[in-house]
Amino acid sequence: MTNILATHVTSLDLTDAPRRTVSICDTQPVTAEGIRTLLNDCPDLQFLQVMDSLAAAMEVVRRNPPSVLILDKAFGIQAILEWLGELKASEGGQPALSTSVVIWGVSVTEAEALRFLQGGARGILRKTAPTNVVLACLRTTAQGRNWMEDCVFRDSARPDRYPRSELTAREQQVLELVEQGFKNKEIALDLGIRPGTVKIHLKHIFEKTGVRGRYGLALSSLRDRGMVSAPA
Repeated sequence: MTNILATHVTSLDLTDAPRRTVSICDTQPVTAEGIRTLLNDCPDLQFLQVMDSLAAAMEVVRRNPPSVLILDKAFGIQAILEWLGELKASEGGQPALSTSVVIWGVSVTEAEALRFLQGGARGILRKTAPTNVVLACLRTTAQGRNWMEDCVFRDSARPDRYPRSELTAREQQVLELVEQGFKNKEIALDLGIRPGTVKIHLKHIFEKTGVRGRYGLALSSLRDRGMVSAPA
């Protein structure tokens, strides 16, 4: 599945594409050397610099914004979310608008990926991803589009046990609130129904979509609506 997307991306004539810049902020700067080496032979991507702190990354984004900033998940989920919030707060300025942030880590759960995307990140990537997947992510996010490695979807590799069918209007309402991070009690209050009824709607949604878990449901919904690109 991954190779299909990578082949499609690399088959384009990249020599005529505008050159995008990539910086990386990592708790282990030596890791950045792998990215630097990878980009050496890419006519459309240029490695700029490496940083070892979120404060330094913020300064770079504001002073000399790269097209893409790769941010190490090891800095801490809450610290990164606060950093993204600070970046989003300054979106009136061009630097914040011109840099796409990619979060990468040894592993990323569905819940973490959803929080990062909702926080303003454009890409989610594992440090163990193949080089062609890394390049696909960088090229997609450099164009201002969201991207996520397909394996982040826990159930994506599982054969679809149920035929996908249209959701009812109420089920669609529940799905939209789940996507926004609402809990069952909050959904019930918003829609004027009982929490037990929300559970029943979620059960039907899981059966119709073949996705298990509210985080996977929210991510799959984002992907289906074209808000997140992934290998297919």
